[in-house]
Amino acid sequence: MENNKSNTPLKVGLVIAVVLFIATGFYTLNLYKSSKENEQQLTEEKQLVMNDLNAMAKQYDQAINENDIANANLVEARARIQGLIDSLKISETNVKSLWRYKTKYLSLQKEMDKLLAQNDSLKVQNSYLATSLDSTRVRLEERTVFTDSLLLQNTALAEVVENAAVLSALDMKASGVIVRTSGKVIPTERARRSDKIRVCFLVAKNKLVQPGDEELYIQVLGPSKQVMGLNEQVTFGEGEMAKTINYSTISKFNYEGSSLNICEFIDKTSEADFPEGRYTVNVYNKKDLVSTSEFSLQ
Repeated sequence: MENNKSNTPLKVGLVIAVVLFIATGFYTLNLYKSSKENEQQLTEEKQLVMNDLNAMAKQYDQAINENDIANANLVEARARIQGLIDSLKISETNVKSLWRYKTKYLSLQKEMDKLLAQNDSLKVQNSYLATSLDSTRVRLEERTVFTDSLLLQNTALAEVVENAAVLSALDMKASGVIVRTSGKVIPTERARRSDKIRVCFLVAKNKLVQPGDEELYIQVLGPSKQVMGLNEQVTFGEGEMAKTINYSTISKFNYEGSSLNICEFIDKTSEADFPEGRYTVNVYNKKDLVSTSEFSLQ
């Protein structure tokens, strides 16, 4: 009898340990399932944003084609949307990235509301476009409510907002150019005739960015992935989060709160001609890749 009494606490402790083990396993399983569901929801949300942007781009194309003289502001807005689509395709699928693109989209939407109000004739000719844009905005606002609920669970909300306040390079075009002694610049696809590589892009208006001096890092990679131009390094961040970029040149400009067209030139790294083949051009805003494009020299 005394032996049985002495074993009773041990049995009770064993039962408690088993119950705690089962409860821990159940909690871990639920946490993993919740993480997978959030990941799937973010992927679906990114696709929905992409669909809305593509739909808006088609509506702009229709509005531009229906006018004998295309509205310059409308054409510019269409270019910015295409740049946002291209950038979204290569972005990471996470709450931080998704929130940044939603913020950019909402900024474009508000600007477009003002544009439509200033162009009454365009609004009359394209009533279907205005109705579709309103519908798109309602759907986006509904999904924004969903995203906000996820952001409440994310302790990096302040970082997300900060990263949204960056300038992007849209509608980027690059090519070889011949530079005359008069200063005239002539595009060419011939490697031997190219004196420089010209990179042009549109710095889109971003209401979250304060006016002042800004800079973007341009990286031109040759056919063998060699960095053309200066090929100098810059490092952003520290420790494991640090990122080093080899750049061809730095585009420095004064941002005054409106869209800005910029062209930069990349010199040869030696007396030799530019090599023939396909080139890749990347534009970085600090450590973030904001635009990419390709061109060829024959």
